[in-house]
Amino acid sequence: MTKDPIRTTTDDARDKALQMLAAMRHAVLAVNDAATGHPHLSKIACQIDPSGSPIALLSGLAVHSRALSADPRAALLVETQGGKGDPMTWPRLSLQVKAAMIDDAAGLRARWLEAHPKAAAFIDLPDFRFWRLAPQSGFLNAGFGAAFRLTPADLDIA
Repeated sequence: MTKDPIRTTTDDARDKALQMLAAMRHAVLAVNDAATGHPHLSKIACQIDPSGSPIALLSGLAVHSRALSADPRAALLVETQGGKGDPMTWPRLSLQVKAAMIDDAAGLRARWLEAHPKAAAFIDLPDFRFWRLAPQSGFLNAGFGAAFRLTPADLDIA
């Protein structure tokens, strides 16, 4: 029998994941494309809201927005880039999320523009909406031999 390579989740792993989410400004979003039956990937602007949940500002014209409207199950990949060395050893956090359009985005606009000032050119266009990407589970690869499963509670998201 092969030993499970996934370690017991530690406070250090939780802290690393929270640091990665707090620093996140972009991520890769994977959605289920109903039109093709294949996964679809997009690099998106993304950050956490005051509660710690990832949010994204997405155009309703984009494939990923239409896919999320049809099936809210998605995944989010957050990476920490190292200065040098093998990118496969840099920490990465993969989250299974459930997406929901945010009806009342009060307070998010100013926070978003602070982190993404160039979004001022399109944030008020009628097809752009904020989406909450609520983590359902996560997986942190913090480097060689440092893999951890995470729950929403591990990410301080209830």
